[in-house]
Amino acid sequence: MVNNLLLQAPIKLSTMSWFSRFLTSSIGQKLVMSLTGLFLILFLIVHLAGNLQLLYQDGGAAFNLYARFMTTNPLIKTTSYLLYFFILLHTWQGLLLWRMNRSARGRQDYAVKRTKAVGTSAVLSTRMGWLGIVIFVFLVIHLYQFWLQMKLGVLPQVDVPGSDEPVDDLYTAVYNVYKNPAFVLFYVMAMVVVGLHLWHGFASAFQTLGLNHRKYTPAIRFVGRAYAILVPLLFAIIPIYFYFFL
Repeated sequence: MVNNLLLQAPIKLSTMSWFSRFLTSSIGQKLVMSLTGLFLILFLIVHLAGNLQLLYQDGGAAFNLYARFMTTNPLIKTTSYLLYFFILLHTWQGLLLWRMNRSARGRQDYAVKRTKAVGTSAVLSTRMGWLGIVIFVFLVIHLYQFWLQMKLGVLPQVDVPGSDEPVDDLYTAVYNVYKNPAFVLFYVMAMVVVGLHLWHGFASAFQTLGLNHRKYTPAIRFVGRAYAILVPLLFAIIPIYFYFFL
């Protein structure tokens, strides 16, 4: 029995060593970037659906109920921790790959050659690091202004139809931020950066996963570009609507 365990140990250590080397390799890092990126792309759709409830003419009741559900549902809360981890992992891996590409650009323009295959911009591919940094800064500010306020319990509570007890008034916090022209401009510009990031990242993620075929690539490219325009645009409409029409 002991001998069997000793024989199996090198195999397990070898497997773990191979997996560790794979994750730290250029291919492994690109795979992690693709999978986390696609997860974040799906999350944006869910987040947008919730945020669009801010446009309802109900004094914020629907949005406050949505915020309450998102912060109390056990499944959503568990998924949110995975989301935070993926945001950090995606950012970290992106910075590592960006640095690797910058240092290797004189020897092998790998990233640019790859983006040409899916029809994305070579200029964008070399700017993804800067775009990612801007988005990360935006996320930190965004989470501080809204998510952290709910977590700290400093928001006032209001009665809303459909709830047996008062809920945090996140709607008023959003309203106050979006009546500030500086923040409205900041949010709109951040959505432009998100759109540029998605314009390259959407198709690149599918290509890294091996879905690069002349039959499917045009459709993926079309969906990716439509997504990169429509989703950030709808996000940007919300602060603009609050500032000019509420």
